[in-house]
Amino acid sequence: MPMRTRATVLAALTAAVVAAGTALTVPAGAAPAKAAPDFLSASQLPPHPSSDWTAGPVTDGFPVELAYCLGEGVPAYDYRHRVFRTDLDTGAVQVTVVTGSAAKGRALAALLNKEIRACADRLEESDPEVDAAYRSYGPVRVEEGARVHGLHTETSWGATDIHLLSVGRDGRTVTVVGWGQMGDFGDAPVAAFRKTTKKAVEKLY
Repeated sequence: MPMRTRATVLAALTAAVVAAGTALTVPAGAAPAKAAPDFLSASQLPPHPSSDWTAGPVTDGFPVELAYCLGEGVPAYDYRHRVFRTDLDTGAVQVTVVTGSAAKGRALAALLNKEIRACADRLEESDPEVDAAYRSYGPVRVEEGARVHGLHTETSWGATDIHLLSVGRDGRTVTVVGWGQMGDFGDAPVAAFRKTTKKAVEKLY
């Protein structure tokens, strides 16, 4: 089998999700976002040892970069996101949404955490050549709370990747931060990512 890159693997998984249909677009009559929370800056991401982070513009919509874990079952809201890149293989993304109330924000955060915890099983079910493992890195004490998750994927042809994801909430506003690169759980900058998560939630309002 020819070698495939991490981007190709995630693109294939994302395509499968999109083909199955998602709930990420805003339906007719949906209430618009009532605030514009601040996003992380490039300097607030876990430092990369040999490349600076570059932050893209804040863009409307749910990011395709998170579709491999959150492509199905996510309620339709006015999501906004920012993608971050390095010159190498490490990337990150933040998506934020303002729901209609604190109760809706709490429910959305709970659902997102549930979807991430089940992501490894879904990835294995969608592609028999992918082995995936989940690890919980626990809560982060900030505002109404945040939680950090780890996901490792390995393919039958040898590609191995580590992802960190977090879900945080301040009142009715919810954010998800994702980080990923080649490697395994031992390569994950968990302490730095927890600081990034805390900063992301502190910037919500």
